[in-house]
Amino acid sequence: MQHLSSTDHTPTLHLLCGKIGAGKSTLSQQLAARPRHVLISEDAWLSALYPGEIHSIADYLQRAATLRAVLTDHLRGLLQAGVSVVLDFPFNTPATRAWARDLFEPTGAAHQLHFLDIADEVCKARLRARNARGEHPFQASDGEFEQITRHFVPPAREEGFVVIRHTA
Repeated sequence: MQHLSSTDHTPTLHLLCGKIGAGKSTLSQQLAARPRHVLISEDAWLSALYPGEIHSIADYLQRAATLRAVLTDHLRGLLQAGVSVVLDFPFNTPATRAWARDLFEPTGAAHQLHFLDIADEVCKARLRARNARGEHPFQASDGEFEQITRHFVPPAREEGFVVIRHTA
């Protein structure tokens, strides 16, 4: 069995920032296809842990906060073990990005904040198509898109993240 030194691979925490329908899950899957990367999808975990229980934004916020609290030590452990982690979670506010910082900073892991800077109309069209396919565990209407998007805050330079901007 070959042991890799820490110089052979710096574990990276990949974070996704973008509105609903921007392509976060698609990009997450592409990033996770790299060697020694693991994908953790908030939607997959929430739908498995809380089937049929998320009916409102308030329901989502409560359960997502619980999930983040439960996963924090596990995610740090993965990074400390040398595994890169792709978090398919919406890091769309300074508060959620602060949680991300709390994950990677204590471990010494690198990070990349992938900002999917996609126009609202493109996101809505993708969301409608995704809803029609019925393959996503959660569906959102145009009204819910608008309600959730009101809380979206693009990453600011002052936050100090390594930002990789993706456009359509």
